Amino acid sequence: MGHSHSHGAHGHHHGSNNKSALKWSFFIITAYMIIEVIGGILTNSLALLSDAGHMLSDAAALGLSFLALTFGQKGASLSKTFGYKRFEILAAFINGMTLIAISLYIFWEAYQRILDPPEVVSTGMLIVSSIGLLVNMLAAYILMKGDKDENLNVQSAFLHVLGDMLGSVGAIVAALLIMFLGWSLADPLASIIVAVLIIISGWRVTRDAFHILMEGVPSNIDVKEVKDTLLSLDEVKDVHDLHIWAITSDFPSLSCHFVVEQDTDHQKLLLKAKKVLHDEFNLHHTTIQIDVEGYTCLNGDHCN
Repeated sequence: MGHSHSHGAHGHHHGSNNKSALKWSFFIITAYMIIEVIGGILTNSLALLSDAGHMLSDAAALGLSFLALTFGQKGASLSKTFGYKRFEILAAFINGMTLIAISLYIFWEAYQRILDPPEVVSTGMLIVSSIGLLVNMLAAYILMKGDKDENLNVQSAFLHVLGDMLGSVGAIVAALLIMFLGWSLADPLASIIVAVLIIISGWRVTRDAFHILMEGVPSNIDVKEVKDTLLSLDEVKDVHDLHIWAITSDFPSLSCHFVVEQDTDHQKLLLKAKKVLHDEFNLHHTTIQIDVEGYTCLNGDHCN
């Protein structure tokens, strides 16, 4: 029997960039959230208050994401052999659920305001929302410099801030409509549009995090293609018990059994298979067990 176990350090050098981006975004968002809460109360604007509420969730999300990356870099232990890498996915899942909850609350508040539109101070609303847009653009730019396309946790934080940008745009448009047309319904309607965009983002992040927590196959990997590629190796007669999953968003893993003839050079085959999986499928963490043809699994094994 042969055994191969390789673990690349892919993505680890991006950790400090992500942590820095999350830290600075957290400070910027938190500082302006306080200003926007005060502005929303003074102007009586739901669009501003909902945006401030979203900013509060942003601050919590960014802080949680920062802690997740910090925990995720902790080393493995005897009780947690993969370390704390999954903490990032838990944080992303919580962020996504928070987005959904915030959007549902905004829907309810908007409904109440449509039934009884209040007076809104449009000038103050316009000033606060315009500054809010600039602040969110700055936070989004900082997060874009991180690895949001590869790291689900940073992506969820980026989506929070993106939703906030849209909230600020909605508040600006609503303020202009109230200022020039006297259309008070613009305030709750702007909130509803933002809530729809927020709930879509929240659903996507929650879905992707749930898929990883359920050890689903990464979306960029085709299991059939991987199996066919491994079967194309001359020494491999069969591949079974094939599992492909992700420990975290940028840490895909594979385990499988090879069936080979008795005189096969196990180490040579393992090196060849490992190289193929690395080069063609970007799989750095692989565990391969080699079974000699004619020998069956032991009783109790689940390899079939």
